[in-house]
Amino acid sequence: MKNTTINNKKSLNLFEKFTQLCVTIMQKYLPDAFLFAAILTFIVFAATTLMTKQTPFSVAMHWGNGVWSLLSFSMQMVMVLVTGHTLATAPLFKKVLNKLSDLPKSPLQAIMYVTFVSGVACILNWGFGLVIGAIYAKEIAKKVKGVDYRLLIASAYSGFLLWHGGISGSIPLTLASGNLSKATAGALNDAISTTQTLFSSYNLIILFTLLFTLPLLNAAMHPKNIEDVFQVDPALLEDDVNPVIIDKANMTPADKIENSPVVNMIIGALGYTYIIGYFIQKGFDLNLNIVNMIFLITAIVAHKTPKNLLFAFGNACKGASGIILQFPFYAGIMGMMVGKNIDGASLAGIISQSFISSSSALSFPGLTFLSAGIVNFFVPSGGGQWAVQAPIMMPASLELGVSAAKTGMAIAWGDAWTNMIQPFWALPALGIAKLGAKDIMGYGVIITIYSGIIITLGLTFL
Repeated sequence: MKNTTINNKKSLNLFEKFTQLCVTIMQKYLPDAFLFAAILTFIVFAATTLMTKQTPFSVAMHWGNGVWSLLSFSMQMVMVLVTGHTLATAPLFKKVLNKLSDLPKSPLQAIMYVTFVSGVACILNWGFGLVIGAIYAKEIAKKVKGVDYRLLIASAYSGFLLWHGGISGSIPLTLASGNLSKATAGALNDAISTTQTLFSSYNLIILFTLLFTLPLLNAAMHPKNIEDVFQVDPALLEDDVNPVIIDKANMTPADKIENSPVVNMIIGALGYTYIIGYFIQKGFDLNLNIVNMIFLITAIVAHKTPKNLLFAFGNACKGASGIILQFPFYAGIMGMMVGKNIDGASLAGIISQSFISSSSALSFPGLTFLSAGIVNFFVPSGGGQWAVQAPIMMPASLELGVSAAKTGMAIAWGDAWTNMIQPFWALPALGIAKLGAKDIMGYGVIITIYSGIIITLGLTFL
């Protein structure tokens, strides 16, 4: 029997061996997401102290001042996770997801469907895509036998790579809004239209190349041999069902209100009135707050009664602990990265400047992208990325005669790129999937290498 098993085992090509190596290394050596944040904190503390020649006390103050700077954003991310998960467990949406999860018939199809759906959703809105991709992957895992669950969730997360080239990209939208002089150290005054950034030929080529090739790349990483496939018991993926049995004969007045749809419908009417009014006044401006409002109000209506809503919401909150704990540490890291010494130098600024010194007009967009990817690893925030790099990269682009629009998109793509090997943004998906960062980051290494080549070539030669 032993020899038969060995003979039946399919041999792996070089790509498959490298993928397996990356997955194995991450599984063995990548720490828990919180420990990863703690280690990054120690590294940035030491690097800031040494490279900016600040005292440990000054760096500690930068850290402490930054720790609570993302409180509002942290709550937004918690709501993305909780409201999205609550909505997905409503009976109506479970039926829709159930239908969609019937589409893939094989493990490879499952990987490709999840990657594509997540990518399209993230192009439309990054917050929406983060949640929908993970929930869709989880539903598919319940039905498609033989699919690797870790790769399935990694595929759902890979769609997030596309967000900053999509219509919710914060940097190109900032460029289009004007008032750029202060942010770009006087390099820019006039707004830059999205026709030169999001809808430029080079950005659309990069975006759609990745959208249509990432499903193939992810499918190619699926283990050939069944013993290498990480499968889960579908029963473990089922959401808790509300166990409350309503005894209508003995209901108190409070029980009747808790189990009545009237309260939810009134709140729903109020919420949808606001949502419709918002889009009438501001157009198709999908920011994080309005996405959360749509998720929240729709979840309230879809669960019909306060009792059902509270149970589903409480169940969804279980996956939010990682965000609540870790976001203050990343805010502290950001504080150290941008904390300036007496001469106005910061660690993030030094990293960016080091790439400018070796740039030419041809290489500048690609090197800007690479520097943004490095900075993003420690400052995983589009707004933070822009605040750090715009005052440095925009004046340099003018000196070299490089388009400011392309420089902005290079920063934007760099901000999205290294998210594939940075657990910060994966926390909502991991919370929904009930996995750890080490379970998906091995695949993220392959995605990072591949996409880095595509984006660099596109920014350099298109």
